[in-house]
Amino acid sequence: MKRFLVIAAALCFGLLGVSTYCGAVTIKDVKPGEDVFSYITRVKGSFDQRLYQQVIGAANPFKEGDDTIGVGADNNASRENARKLLANTKIKDITNHPLLNDDLYKFIAKSVNSAQYNKIKDWTMGRMKTFLLTKTEPEIKAVMFGMNSEVVGCLPKLMSNQELIAVNRKIFNPLPGTKIGAKGYMSARIQPNSPTDDPEEIVWQVLSAFSYGVGDLVLGTNPVDGTKESTARVEAALKDVVDTFKLNQTIPWCVLAHVDVQRAIFNETPEQISLIFQSLAGTDVANKTFDITVDKMVDHAKSRKGQRYGLYYETGQGSDFTNGGAEGVDMVVLESRKYGFARGLQQILAEVQPQGAYTHFNDVAGFIGPEVFRTREQLVRCTLEDIFMGKLQGLTAGLDICSTLHMSVSLDDLEWCQDQIMPANPAYLMALPTRNDPMLSYLTTSYQDHVRIREKFGYKVNDAMWAFFKRIQVIDRNGKPTKHFGDPIWVYYQYRLAKGDTRSQQTIMAEGRQKFDAIHNTWLKTGDKVPLASGYGNNLWDLNPQLDKRIRELYADAKKAIWAELTPEFIKKMPDSVQLATLSKDRENYIVHPDTGEKLSEQSVATLEKLRDSWQGKAPDVQIVISDGLNANSIMDPEHVLPYIAALRQDLQAAGLTVDKQNIVITSGRVRAGYMVGDILFAKASPDKPRAVIHIIGERPGTGQNAFSVYIAAPKAQVWAEKKVDHNIVKVVSGISKQATKPKDAAKQTVKLLKEMIAI
Repeated sequence: MKRFLVIAAALCFGLLGVSTYCGAVTIKDVKPGEDVFSYITRVKGSFDQRLYQQVIGAANPFKEGDDTIGVGADNNASRENARKLLANTKIKDITNHPLLNDDLYKFIAKSVNSAQYNKIKDWTMGRMKTFLLTKTEPEIKAVMFGMNSEVVGCLPKLMSNQELIAVNRKIFNPLPGTKIGAKGYMSARIQPNSPTDDPEEIVWQVLSAFSYGVGDLVLGTNPVDGTKESTARVEAALKDVVDTFKLNQTIPWCVLAHVDVQRAIFNETPEQISLIFQSLAGTDVANKTFDITVDKMVDHAKSRKGQRYGLYYETGQGSDFTNGGAEGVDMVVLESRKYGFARGLQQILAEVQPQGAYTHFNDVAGFIGPEVFRTREQLVRCTLEDIFMGKLQGLTAGLDICSTLHMSVSLDDLEWCQDQIMPANPAYLMALPTRNDPMLSYLTTSYQDHVRIREKFGYKVNDAMWAFFKRIQVIDRNGKPTKHFGDPIWVYYQYRLAKGDTRSQQTIMAEGRQKFDAIHNTWLKTGDKVPLASGYGNNLWDLNPQLDKRIRELYADAKKAIWAELTPEFIKKMPDSVQLATLSKDRENYIVHPDTGEKLSEQSVATLEKLRDSWQGKAPDVQIVISDGLNANSIMDPEHVLPYIAALRQDLQAAGLTVDKQNIVITSGRVRAGYMVGDILFAKASPDKPRAVIHIIGERPGTGQNAFSVYIAAPKAQVWAEKKVDHNIVKVVSGISKQATKPKDAAKQTVKLLKEMIAI
């Protein structure tokens, strides 16, 4: 979800912070038979919207994110009381009282089947729970479209993990013409990410996946550079693999840039685009951060008229409040609203796609950080809730069972989580060469995890893709691995044959070995490029021991880097530095409570005001800010930030832009801390002239590259003065390191983007 064009994906890093409400929810003295609305009226004297949001939120199992926005129960007694009230509440009463009545809710309401709603509107939520647990799939599908997303979002609150699994095991919504999402099948999205968007690294990760019989949903790359030109290059590389193996009717490809960028490429060269992607949020405000609206997404859905493949979405509990858009609603209900958004778009797709609506989502559970939830048990709970809500809304529901490196969910914990979740039969999981993404630096499922899960749970791969794996001889006619299993060089040979290469097998495979080594061995030695999976350990599903050892070393290094702080020696080396601090009391406070890293201390505010006054009304065009973020080591690397700043100042000068000589250094800083710098410094500047903050910040470690990112905000000074700068108008250059995007190249990209933003 990392994007160059739009700040939306920065939620991936847990760097953007949160907006908060204070206080936990206490619910006591519940009367027998009392429902949510009678309780509120008794306590408040009349209906109270905020208390309504709190009672519904308090019914959730504990997660840190709900506490952050003030809708978490203060203890288990209050939680159980909230559930009693909810179980007694009728579906029609929840339907008639939106938790948030915005444009998204209105769109979701249109997707509800009125005939089915009339069958169930007088049912209590407790009755619906019993119905789901005791009835068959056809019986459930005869009423489930009568529930709007907020009703669906309330149901998991009443269920245990085992009850969620029981319902998940009998509701399936396979993609048209496939077994993807069908009972007994578990598919894979190959996620071939590269820190430099290198097409060869991307293609080799796909070949590696195919060697394990993995990858039947989509070839889906997260771009570092989400511009039109770069996105088109990666689209072409993925398209080439699909075209070469004649898989166009079997598996789509997708580059997860912003939907507008993908649409622009489609408008010019429609054959270049297969499946179109977009992240979705659960409120209008949060969707604005992603630079989308309901109307925009409806238009994109209609643009898929006559296409084989439709739309693909990513969602995740906590993304709304992380982006300041929860609007007081709990994470589970907001997640359900995202699926309602997808359901409404699916209905539009069904009208324009000849073979039915080809659309699916994956929930990125655990991608943001400990401010959402912290433990492996919470990760399991979150995924079971989300699959349940997606399936109940008629969607093909996948998962990214993942963890950030600053959560307490380890590499080994992920296997335990997978085993708890797999009985629910999600439609698909992510698939990477190892559990550590080489670009996004988070933990998820590897190719070998898919092999293990298939063996342990008996899940199958989509039939058409399984036939392909037999065709390239990594699987035999009896469905068993061959001697070529786990050999991407063999798959490269098959790839070259499919291209009509007439050279000998020995020659092609020697070339393949050279290409493989140039990528994988370079990564092993220097951290440059990406890891490639090949072979296995004692079992088919064990990671190659050498690769496993290196991944664990990187994991251990990342855990240290997250807790690193800017040293006094480094700050002294930073020329003309002004040191600021946020409200974070210490490193642990910064990691666990991200909002403290968004706000500057009182003393820091005074320091900035003094700097502003020294300008005497002549504010520069640009202010440079440096924060440690989640990886102070990336900032302190002598080949990183200092060379970047030197090149940046030269390029800014060449572009005719003035920049203040002072470099502002923030300890325990997050992205919004940079906005606060701009709010203060440019509050008195010429209102109609753009002013920019270029914020350098450490990314999450774990790739071995210690990369940093640069966030660029450049509105008119009036916008700064009104404190309206937020993620939706910010652009980012990411993955900057001596091994990936070189600092000097990143400086040129920064200035190019800035010039576009201020139109010079």
